[in-house]
Amino acid sequence: MTKLGIAINVTRCTGCKTCVLACKMQNNVPMGMNWNRIENEGSAQPDGCTGTYPDVSRQVMPVACQHCENAPCVENCPTGASYKDEMGRVLVNYDACIGCKTCLEVCPYDARSICESDIVRDPDFNYGDQRVPVRGANVAEKCTLCKERTDDGNEPMCVVCCPMKARIFGDLDDPSSEISKVVEERGVYQLKEEAGTAPQIRYFD
Repeated sequence: MTKLGIAINVTRCTGCKTCVLACKMQNNVPMGMNWNRIENEGSAQPDGCTGTYPDVSRQVMPVACQHCENAPCVENCPTGASYKDEMGRVLVNYDACIGCKTCLEVCPYDARSICESDIVRDPDFNYGDQRVPVRGANVAEKCTLCKERTDDGNEPMCVVCCPMKARIFGDLDDPSSEISKVVEERGVYQLKEEAGTAPQIRYFD
């Protein structure tokens, strides 16, 4: 078995959003939508902080699909469009998706998006990996762990492009992999563990 995941060092992450842009370009993500996002803990502002000047602090948290082992989007999808594949990735069969938004409602991580109007891309053509399926309106979209790249044994583009090398990608079921060693040695944690979704994205300091 293979269980692909990413371990993110939140201390190294500076919130530069290179991962957001790299994902967007690789996967032909339209305007107004991001599969990767950077949250600022304690602030709803895009580049917000906590505290009162001059005593302020900022803690960023990268968030995307957590590729849960017990994925509620998979369990609740009425058409089976959301599914887990043999590599542990949670994916969407765009042809089977009816845009009902059930997956958006049950995801604890707000990791899915649907474009309900005309798709807008800037520039006004498809970009990124030509193997990535072109999605229309009214289908659920999300991080795929760069399926087209990882199918070929390469790393997701967010991992490749991170300037701080804050992301470690690999097989969580392979004890010799770098990510498995990090999980064993660094005291990793998962987002919203109380939800019981068993995310395959791990975080550490």
